[in-house]
Amino acid sequence: MKLSVVVSTHQASFEAVSFKGRISESLAAVAAAGYDGAELAVRNAAEVSGSELTALAATHGLGIPAVGTGQMWGDERLSLTAQDESTRATAVARVKEHIALAAELDALVIIGLVRGVFPDAALKEASWEWLVEGLRELGAAADAAGVGIAIEAINRYETAYVNAATDGLDLIERVGRDSIGLLLDTFHMNIEEPDMAASIRMCGDRLFHFHVADSNRWYPGAGHIDFPGLINTLVDTGYDRWVSGEFLPRPDGPTSIAKGLEYLRPIVPR
Repeated sequence: MKLSVVVSTHQASFEAVSFKGRISESLAAVAAAGYDGAELAVRNAAEVSGSELTALAATHGLGIPAVGTGQMWGDERLSLTAQDESTRATAVARVKEHIALAAELDALVIIGLVRGVFPDAALKEASWEWLVEGLRELGAAADAAGVGIAIEAINRYETAYVNAATDGLDLIERVGRDSIGLLLDTFHMNIEEPDMAASIRMCGDRLFHFHVADSNRWYPGAGHIDFPGLINTLVDTGYDRWVSGEFLPRPDGPTSIAKGLEYLRPIVPR
C-alpha cells in the first residue's frame, strides 16, 4: 500500500483538504513530508493540464492515485440527481472530463457529493433512476478510457445516497459496470458502519480506494478510530491500493499531514 493526502488544484469551499491552490507548492509540501502521492480535488478538469500535472508530480516523485469531483457540487451545485435535466447532463459531461484527465494521470475518479444530496420526497424514486442512468453512462466512458470509478460512501448527514458499504454494493450491482467500485472513508464509516472491519471485508475486490481521517475528521491518531485494526483488515483482504488522507487541516495543513504520516507510516505496509 502507498500513502497519499488530498490537495485541491484550486481554492474551494470544502474544508477537509490539506492544501488548496498553488498546486506546485502543495505537491512540493506533500513530497517533503514523505508521502508517496497526492490525491487531487479538481473542480473543473478543463482548467488543468494532465500533462503538466503528470510532469509536476514526477518532479516531486509523487503518484496521483485519484481525482475527486466533489467541488462540482460544493462550488457549482452540479449533480447526477439534479431535478433539472440540463444540470444532470452538465454534471455527466463534466465527470467525463475528469475521466479523461484521470486516464492521463493513471488515476481513479471519485464520485462523492456530485451524485447529489437530499432528493425531494416526491422525486426520490426518480432521482435514484437518474443516478443509476448517469453512472451507467460514466461507467461506459470509464471502461473505454481504462479508468476506475470509486463511489464514496458518505454519512447520512451529508447525503441520502449511499451512506454505507452495503448501499454502495447494491448500487454497483444495479449499475452493472466492472469499472465502478467503492471508496470507504473511515470518518464516514465511524458514523455509519456497525462493524468497520466487517464492512471492509464485505467489499472484497470492489474496494477501489480508501480514505483515512479520525473520528473528529482530524488526521489519523487524533481521535479514537482503531487504525491498526483496520489496516490489518485491509491487508487480510489483499487490498494493495492507496490509503489516502482526507482530513481537516488542523491545527494547520503542514502539521496535519506531518502528524498523519507519522502515525500511519509504521502501520501501513509498503
